[in-house]
Amino acid sequence: MDRIERCEEKFGELFGGKPTTTEGNDPEFMRILQRFIFGEVCYVGSLDNRMRELITVTVLTVNQTLPQLKAHTAACLHVGVSPAEIREAVYQCAPFIGFPKALNAIAAMDEAFEQNGISLPLESAETVTEDNRYEAGLALQAPVYGNEIKDRYTWLPGEFAEAVPRYLTELGFADFMTRKGMDGKTRELLTVVILAAMGGAEVQVRSHVEGALKVGNTKEEIVCALVHAMPYMGVPRLFNALNCSKELLS
Repeated sequence: MDRIERCEEKFGELFGGKPTTTEGNDPEFMRILQRFIFGEVCYVGSLDNRMRELITVTVLTVNQTLPQLKAHTAACLHVGVSPAEIREAVYQCAPFIGFPKALNAIAAMDEAFEQNGISLPLESAETVTEDNRYEAGLALQAPVYGNEIKDRYTWLPGEFAEAVPRYLTELGFADFMTRKGMDGKTRELLTVVILAAMGGAEVQVRSHVEGALKVGNTKEEIVCALVHAMPYMGVPRLFNALNCSKELLS
């Protein structure tokens, strides 16, 4: 198949329809976009449609491109991603992009759910309590990342030296990473994508590439995830992520 044929095949798999040919006010742009993403990028690397769509939803959440997020939430459902998995991909962006942006994405996601006949709210995925948040978060954080953050910020004044590392453990790892609905390997891979899509977080990209490898992702899967994210986050952010992680991925 050539890339036009591949685009038609992939577009049908994801959206159940046909790509643009001459429709709309900007058909030339849409042909460039669709043939590149769905006719080329989607066919390079080992990741399946389900993982690719979770990556896409993650980048669109970071970017706050909400109309496209709705469309790709529907595509996720179309290729067999569960509502719970989609929810976790969106929820776990919050510590990185902030709660207001996460709420915007959740609203778009929920609208797509309702349009597809999914009852809300979804079943609870919480696994921690107020009494065990820190211990549960540390149990996930320490084996992969050790005490790096706690040791790095001992210079903070007064109570902040204790509070800032604790917030990371309790919020990032306990409140989100312990939730049901998505395995740790997938969460770490999507975290790499979140940080790459943000831009300017290359230190954290490298750290989480190392973490993603430790929990079972292969080098090829990480590169494939970043390359798949590229049409949505831009070429410079792909190169920044690859360059800062070269020693780990080569």
